[in-house]
Amino acid sequence: MKRILITGGTGYLGRNLALFYKKKYKVFLGARNNKQNFLVKNLTNCEAVPLDVSNINSVNDCLNYTKPDIVIHAAATKFVDLSEKFPFECIDTNILGSTNVARACLNKKIPTVIGISTDKASPPIKNIYGLSKSLMERLFCSSNPYGKTKFVCVRYGNVAWSTGSVLPIWKQMFNKNKMILTTGPNMRRFFFSVDEAVSLVDQALKLKNELNGKILSAEMKSAKMIEILKVWIKKFGGKHKVIKGRKGDRLDEYLIGEDELKYTQTLNIKNKKYFVIDFNQMSKKPLKNIVSSQNAKRLSQSEIEKIIRFGINNNDL
Repeated sequence: MKRILITGGTGYLGRNLALFYKKKYKVFLGARNNKQNFLVKNLTNCEAVPLDVSNINSVNDCLNYTKPDIVIHAAATKFVDLSEKFPFECIDTNILGSTNVARACLNKKIPTVIGISTDKASPPIKNIYGLSKSLMERLFCSSNPYGKTKFVCVRYGNVAWSTGSVLPIWKQMFNKNKMILTTGPNMRRFFFSVDEAVSLVDQALKLKNELNGKILSAEMKSAKMIEILKVWIKKFGGKHKVIKGRKGDRLDEYLIGEDELKYTQTLNIKNKKYFVIDFNQMSKKPLKNIVSSQNAKRLSQSEIEKIIRFGINNNDL
């Protein structure tokens, strides 16, 4: 049975990737919080391994122990406000950590590495978090000449109900006093279910030969934060209040920015639209228009309600 190591394995995506892959692979979950490692082991029945990606010795030890065929690199400091406040932590984890993973995987001849990225890595980049993830993408996509390891990245928007993201924070506020505070009611964001996120990772893995050195993204729908708030309050009650914005936030997110158009082409698989970015060469059929949360298809009221209801009814987030 082939082996998968998921860095950041105790996170929301890591846990769900483990549950998806454990029937087909021997899955190891690597993370530096041993309390969370214990909890995720009980939740997934997969082995959890101590791993601090910012420490090259820790990365090497983890690879020596797990001997993976595939590494899914999901470990990251992923919050805009935290990365602005604690830039050293963001850079150590997202840039140095990704460098350590890439170097160690090349040195140990790991066949495949999948890097998890974000729409915040697309230009115009407005924050340290986005810059760090953009560097991770470029690093992975430029690593192929150094060995036989295949590197592929996936890029997507907000995974609804992921740990520390806006919806769980709203849920905590709502449960406390039925008052939800919002920093950007007119901000538009892409929303992706965790199942869709897992599916995109799996698609990248299936197409690793064709996508070697490239970034895979998928067409996604977006919504204004105020639209989500209105559906929430209509269905579940409560009120909302606008508060001061956070440093580093931007009004819209971009899956494909203007500077990336000439390197991007579309890919259709089973009636689903994907985008493939290849910074190593210009596309023969380049994308003509940017893909942003402003011009993307909008989530319907029923789709928004489904997203909200999933988290409201789920106590194990």
